[in-house]
Amino acid sequence: MDTAIFAALRRELEKAVVGQAEALDHAACAFLAGGHAILEGVPGTAKTLMVKALARAVGCRFRRIQFTPDLMPSDIIGTNVYSVRDSAFELRRGPVFTDLLLADEINRAPAKTQSGLLEAMSERQVTIDGERLQLSPAFTVFATQNPVEYEGTYPLPEAQLDRFLLKISIPLPDLESERALLLAAHRGLALDAAGLAAVRVAAERDEIIAKRGELSEIRVEPPVLDYLLRVVRGVRAEEGVAVGPGPRGSLALLALAKARAALHDRSYVTPDDVVALAVPALAHRVTLDADAEIQGALPADPVRGALERAEVPR
Repeated sequence: MDTAIFAALRRELEKAVVGQAEALDHAACAFLAGGHAILEGVPGTAKTLMVKALARAVGCRFRRIQFTPDLMPSDIIGTNVYSVRDSAFELRRGPVFTDLLLADEINRAPAKTQSGLLEAMSERQVTIDGERLQLSPAFTVFATQNPVEYEGTYPLPEAQLDRFLLKISIPLPDLESERALLLAAHRGLALDAAGLAAVRVAAERDEIIAKRGELSEIRVEPPVLDYLLRVVRGVRAEEGVAVGPGPRGSLALLALAKARAALHDRSYVTPDDVVALAVPALAHRVTLDADAEIQGALPADPVRGALERAEVPR
């Protein structure tokens, strides 16, 4: 697989987003693997900017939905509206008719509204008044969440969470990155606008879709595949886990590991690929029991425990 475009993609993303190399890597892996992602981080950590930059770098159409408590499913997928002029109903397509959709603060809307995305995310189609309509083959959802402010929010249904390929945690920038941001702002540079303006198309949309099909060429040797399985099954067996990741979690980790191998210019998956993506791919699929929650455990803890206990192939 020719991976030169992936190196170019990472370079373009880094023009807009400073100090989030790992998060950018995970976002690129999600898009290349053809899966959806949740971005979780405190306000001001470039979540929205990251998605906009990705859309520009891969030549994709971009739409944004601001999720609010009064949002309805028809506001997402669209609806048929009666036209007095034509004496007929006409389709008003919703924001899902795009390539890359930013679902901003997705947990601000109730489950009924969030469920409007389920069919689109799982089948890349929507049903409006009994008619099935196909979405873009590149259709990908990046949803943001604020991990601090929970007042007036609605937890995502488990079925919807499981359809996100991974959850990307956006940390605060390190000292040097934040210093660079301050210096740029001091010089009067509008960081978001300037960063986005600098991003160029690294690969066209159809080229990335074709690359998705080539991921099957990435080799996964039996010892590495067995290691991946040991990690996933180990999470289910960890103490304090009420519900562990299902087979969709195993498939997600495999797809992401292959995408990471391609992004790092390799034709094969290594245990390091599994380790790097195990927490983003599996933690949001873990439900802890009451005792573990009382003790302050986090869903990522069983994943890290399984990684420590799984024997690494040599």
